[in-house]
Amino acid sequence: MGDDMIYWTRLQSEEWPLYIAATDEGLCFVGSVGADLEELKAWQKKKRPKAMLVEDDLKLGRYVKELQQYFEGEKQCFELPIDLQGTSFQMKVWQALQTIPFGQASTYGEIAQKIGQPTAVRAVGGAIGANPVAIVVPCHRVIGKSGSLTGFRGGLEMKKSLLKLEAISF
Repeated sequence: MGDDMIYWTRLQSEEWPLYIAATDEGLCFVGSVGADLEELKAWQKKKRPKAMLVEDDLKLGRYVKELQQYFEGEKQCFELPIDLQGTSFQMKVWQALQTIPFGQASTYGEIAQKIGQPTAVRAVGGAIGANPVAIVVPCHRVIGKSGSLTGFRGGLEMKKSLLKLEAISF
Protein backbone atom coordinates (compact mmCIF):
# COMPACT_ATOMS: atom_id res chain seq x y z
CA MET A 1 0.00 0.00 0.00
CA GLY A 2 2.32 2.72 1.23
CA ASP A 3 1.66 6.06 -0.41
CA ASP A 4 -1.49 5.17 -2.29
CA MET A 5 -3.86 7.75 -3.64
CA ILE A 6 -7.43 8.29 -2.56
CA TYR A 7 -9.44 10.08 -5.21
CA TRP A 8 -12.53 11.99 -4.15
CA THR A 9 -15.44 13.94 -5.53
CA ARG A 10 -18.67 15.45 -4.31
CA LEU A 11 -21.79 13.73 -5.53
CA GLN A 12 -24.04 16.63 -6.48
CA SER A 13 -27.58 15.57 -5.93
CA GLU A 14 -30.45 17.66 -4.61
CA GLU A 15 -31.41 15.26 -1.85
CA TRP A 16 -28.14 13.37 -1.48
CA PRO A 17 -25.14 15.75 -1.50
CA LEU A 18 -22.18 13.74 -0.22
CA TYR A 19 -18.49 13.10 -0.66
CA ILE A 20 -17.23 9.79 -1.98
CA ALA A 21 -13.70 8.47 -2.34
CA ALA A 22 -11.99 5.54 -4.05
CA THR A 23 -8.57 4.02 -4.47
CA ASP A 24 -7.43 2.24 -7.63
CA GLU A 25 -8.94 -0.92 -6.04
CA GLY A 26 -12.42 0.47 -5.45
CA LEU A 27 -14.77 2.66 -3.45
CA CYS A 28 -13.36 3.22 0.05
CA PHE A 29 -15.54 5.96 1.54
CA VAL A 30 -19.11 7.25 1.28
CA GLY A 31 -19.75 10.30 3.40
CA SER A 32 -22.79 11.46 5.30
CA VAL A 33 -25.45 13.47 3.50
CA GLY A 34 -24.72 17.17 3.89
CA ALA A 35 -21.35 16.65 5.62
CA ASP A 36 -18.40 18.69 4.45
CA LEU A 37 -14.99 17.57 3.21
CA GLU A 38 -13.69 17.49 6.81
CA GLU A 39 -15.52 14.18 7.38
CA LEU A 40 -13.50 12.55 4.59
CA LYS A 41 -10.23 14.18 5.73
CA ALA A 42 -10.75 13.00 9.33
CA TRP A 43 -11.45 9.42 8.13
CA GLN A 44 -8.39 9.43 5.86
CA LYS A 45 -6.13 10.78 8.61
CA LYS A 46 -7.33 8.09 11.02
CA LYS A 47 -7.67 5.07 8.72
CA ARG A 48 -5.28 5.64 5.80
CA PRO A 49 -2.77 8.24 6.98
CA LYS A 50 -0.17 7.45 4.31
CA ALA A 51 -2.60 7.99 1.44
CA MET A 52 -2.88 11.26 -0.42
CA LEU A 53 -6.31 12.81 -1.09
CA VAL A 54 -6.72 13.99 -4.67
CA GLU A 55 -9.88 15.46 -6.19
CA ASP A 56 -10.73 13.58 -9.40
CA ASP A 57 -14.28 13.81 -10.75
CA LEU A 58 -13.44 11.74 -13.82
CA LYS A 59 -11.98 8.79 -11.93
CA LEU A 60 -15.07 8.67 -9.69
CA GLY A 61 -17.57 8.99 -12.53
CA ARG A 62 -18.67 5.34 -12.48
CA TYR A 63 -19.19 5.42 -8.69
CA VAL A 64 -21.21 8.65 -8.91
CA LYS A 65 -23.31 7.15 -11.70
CA GLU A 66 -24.19 3.98 -9.76
CA LEU A 67 -25.01 5.90 -6.58
CA GLN A 68 -27.21 8.36 -8.50
CA GLN A 69 -29.04 5.44 -10.16
CA TYR A 70 -29.62 3.97 -6.70
CA PHE A 71 -30.91 7.30 -5.33
CA GLU A 72 -33.25 7.61 -8.33
CA GLY A 73 -34.64 4.12 -7.72
CA GLU A 74 -33.13 2.72 -10.94
CA LYS A 75 -30.58 0.45 -9.29
CA GLN A 76 -30.93 -2.01 -6.41
CA CYS A 77 -27.56 -3.80 -6.49
CA PHE A 78 -24.16 -2.18 -6.72
CA GLU A 79 -21.62 -3.65 -9.10
CA LEU A 80 -18.79 -1.30 -8.32
CA PRO A 81 -15.66 -2.61 -6.63
CA ILE A 82 -15.05 -1.66 -3.02
CA ASP A 83 -11.80 -1.34 -1.11
CA LEU A 84 -12.48 -2.01 2.57
CA GLN A 85 -9.83 -2.15 5.25
CA GLY A 86 -10.64 -3.19 8.79
CA THR A 87 -10.09 -5.85 11.42
CA SER A 88 -11.01 -9.42 10.50
CA PHE A 89 -14.12 -9.08 12.70
CA GLN A 90 -15.17 -5.86 10.93
CA MET A 91 -14.59 -7.47 7.53
CA LYS A 92 -16.87 -10.41 8.50
CA VAL A 93 -19.60 -8.01 9.62
CA TRP A 94 -19.27 -5.86 6.48
CA GLN A 95 -19.46 -8.97 4.29
CA ALA A 96 -22.62 -10.06 6.14
CA LEU A 97 -24.16 -6.61 5.55
CA GLN A 98 -23.65 -7.05 1.83
CA THR A 99 -25.87 -10.14 1.87
CA ILE A 100 -28.94 -8.19 3.10
CA PRO A 101 -31.09 -7.75 -0.02
CA PHE A 102 -32.41 -4.41 -1.22
CA GLY A 103 -35.72 -3.63 0.44
CA GLN A 104 -35.13 -5.89 3.44
CA ALA A 105 -33.96 -5.19 6.96
CA SER A 106 -31.96 -7.24 9.42
CA THR A 107 -31.21 -6.86 13.14
CA TYR A 108 -27.88 -6.67 14.94
CA GLY A 109 -28.63 -10.08 16.46
CA GLU A 110 -29.26 -11.61 13.04
CA ILE A 111 -25.92 -10.26 11.79
CA ALA A 112 -24.17 -11.68 14.89
CA GLN A 113 -25.81 -15.09 14.13
CA LYS A 114 -24.81 -14.86 10.47
CA ILE A 115 -21.13 -14.42 11.32
CA GLY A 116 -21.28 -17.26 13.85
CA GLN A 117 -20.90 -15.08 16.95
CA PRO A 118 -24.43 -14.81 18.37
CA THR A 119 -23.33 -13.17 21.62
CA ALA A 120 -21.32 -10.42 19.88
CA VAL A 121 -24.29 -8.13 19.23
CA ARG A 122 -22.63 -5.03 20.72
CA ALA A 123 -19.40 -5.67 18.82
CA VAL A 124 -21.44 -6.11 15.64
CA GLY A 125 -22.96 -2.68 16.33
CA GLY A 126 -19.48 -1.23 16.70
CA ALA A 127 -18.30 -2.76 13.42
CA ILE A 128 -21.41 -1.51 11.63
CA GLY A 129 -20.76 1.98 13.01
CA ALA A 130 -17.22 1.85 11.63
CA ASN A 131 -18.36 0.99 8.09
CA PRO A 132 -16.68 3.58 5.83
CA VAL A 133 -18.73 2.72 2.74
CA ALA A 134 -22.27 3.56 3.84
CA ILE A 135 -25.09 2.79 1.39
CA VAL A 136 -23.01 0.43 -0.78
CA VAL A 137 -22.26 -1.71 2.28
CA PRO A 138 -25.85 -1.34 3.48
CA CYS A 139 -25.56 -0.67 7.20
CA HIS A 140 -28.78 1.37 6.96
CA ARG A 141 -30.67 -1.94 6.55
CA VAL A 142 -29.82 -2.94 10.13
CA ILE A 143 -32.42 -1.94 12.71
CA GLY A 144 -33.00 -2.68 16.37
CA LYS A 145 -34.74 -5.90 17.42
CA SER A 146 -37.90 -3.96 18.27
CA GLY A 147 -37.90 -2.34 14.83
CA SER A 148 -36.38 0.83 16.26
CA LEU A 149 -33.93 2.95 14.32
CA THR A 150 -30.60 2.92 16.04
CA GLY A 151 -27.46 4.98 15.46
CA PHE A 152 -26.18 5.74 12.00
CA ARG A 153 -22.99 7.61 11.08
CA GLY A 154 -24.92 9.82 8.65
CA GLY A 155 -27.61 10.58 11.22
CA LEU A 156 -31.07 9.09 11.68
CA GLU A 157 -32.64 11.36 9.03
CA MET A 158 -30.30 9.92 6.41
CA LYS A 159 -31.07 6.38 7.63
CA LYS A 160 -34.84 7.06 7.45
CA SER A 161 -34.48 8.43 3.92
CA LEU A 162 -32.53 5.36 2.78
CA LEU A 163 -35.07 2.97 4.33
CA LYS A 164 -37.90 4.93 2.69
CA LEU A 165 -36.07 4.82 -0.66
CA GLU A 166 -36.00 1.01 -0.36
CA ALA A 167 -39.58 0.86 0.97
CA ILE A 168 -38.44 -0.81 4.20
CA SER A 169 -40.90 -0.30 7.02
CA PHE A 170 -39.54 0.23 10.51
